[in-house]
Amino acid sequence: MIYGYVRVSTREQNEERQLIAMRDFGVDRIFTDKQSGKDFDRPQYQKLLRKLKKDDVLVIKSIDRLGRNYDDILIQWRVISKEKQAAIVVLDMPLLDTRQNRDLTGTLIADIVLQLLSYVAQTEREFIRQRQKEGIAAAKARGVRFGREAIPIPPEFETCAAEWSAGRLSARSGAMRLNVSTNTFLRWLKKKNIVPQSTV
Repeated sequence: MIYGYVRVSTREQNEERQLIAMRDFGVDRIFTDKQSGKDFDRPQYQKLLRKLKKDDVLVIKSIDRLGRNYDDILIQWRVISKEKQAAIVVLDMPLLDTRQNRDLTGTLIADIVLQLLSYVAQTEREFIRQRQKEGIAAAKARGVRFGREAIPIPPEFETCAAEWSAGRLSARSGAMRLNVSTNTFLRWLKKKNIVPQSTV
């Protein structure tokens, strides 16, 4: 049986290029995950792993479609090729075709190439994360704000806060009067350093 595995990181990304490559290869059944490659806790991949048997073939477009964590890729590669005794074909890297060159030299070359490509896949993931961090830091430095904009405190808050402090109004009632959540009302009280008069 020839299985294909396709992965895209988000639901917005298009997996069509990978699917075409699988059909061109003659894959019998394709498993697709729309999930990050940071780990292997992916439903379709786990389902595929359970299906794989000796002499089956697993086809992937490129090594980073399998995953992006260096150590995990190597572990999964050994599980598939050694424990399951299935073959692996990486379409973008002909050297990573375990159906061929099964002698000692061929296995050594495949292992070296795999380790190198796994390292590159993880490094690229770390570069992406670093670029995102730098982009956010640069945006913050320019004054760009992230998250929901804070609700402005209305003038009526002072009256409600005074009544709450005097014990004549509950936080829930004050929030309802101002048409905000109780948490927002309590946050405003904290921001203004308003406490119950009995504790002053």
